[in-house]
Amino acid sequence: SAELEYESVLCVKPDVNVYRIPPRTSNRGYRASDWKLDHPDWTGRLRVTSKGKTAYIKLEDKVSGELFAQAPIDQYPGIAVETVADSSRYFVIRIQDGTGRSAFIGIGFTDRGDAFDFNVSLQDHFKWVKQETEISKESQEADTRPKLDLGFKEGQTIKLNIGNMTSKKGGAAKPRVSGSGGLSLLPPPPGGKVAVPPIPPPSSTAIANHVTPPPVQKSSNASSADILLDLDAPAAASEAPVSATTDLWGDFSTASSGVPNQAPQQSNWVQF
Repeated sequence: SAELEYESVLCVKPDVNVYRIPPRTSNRGYRASDWKLDHPDWTGRLRVTSKGKTAYIKLEDKVSGELFAQAPIDQYPGIAVETVADSSRYFVIRIQDGTGRSAFIGIGFTDRGDAFDFNVSLQDHFKWVKQETEISKESQEADTRPKLDLGFKEGQTIKLNIGNMTSKKGGAAKPRVSGSGGLSLLPPPPGGKVAVPPIPPPSSTAIANHVTPPPVQKSSNASSADILLDLDAPAAASEAPVSATTDLWGDFSTASSGVPNQAPQQSNWVQF
């Protein structure tokens, strides 16, 4: 599986200084002021890569890219990479060769931002390693747990009760919708429309005259002129004031009896 893993680049810094540091004589941390900062022993390019869960600090030549030294890192912070006590731009790394020999050297950046990027790239990588370890641990624990058998046993059935739906064997019927007058109305058939009762057409009498006058009592000596006057009488009668003690059509009968033999005039007006 290690052969299938690919190498990814985490950080590249074009300028880095390498220093030979004196051996540590006590348990106190390293101090960059003990180094010869004005005279670095080597200057080149730094590249941080990762392959699987291991990170590598590679010191390479600026022009040819030839590898000068390499420091594998399995844990950060740890013994492979340590910060100095008096500066944030200098670190102590443990380099190793192919034979297993190791040595501690000091590295430093001219720009403080380069040192910050170098530190963050290592932190992000090992934070990802920690998350991957926790996920794999949880998956292994889940595999060891007894699995729940949620399948149906032979002959086992279930019964579903969805709303007011009735089963084939019978059940509660749907409640009927009650109308405003206490009548029980059946719901309309599915996909159908409710028929609206037709509105009866208005009668011809109501269209012609909105108010139907009462029948007029004619006198015995009514003539043909009275008959013609009666045709237009309802329109005029609707505008005349109504008296509670007199007949509604008494004035019309008196007017018609005064001119019994008068022929109808040509105009549309009626003379009273």
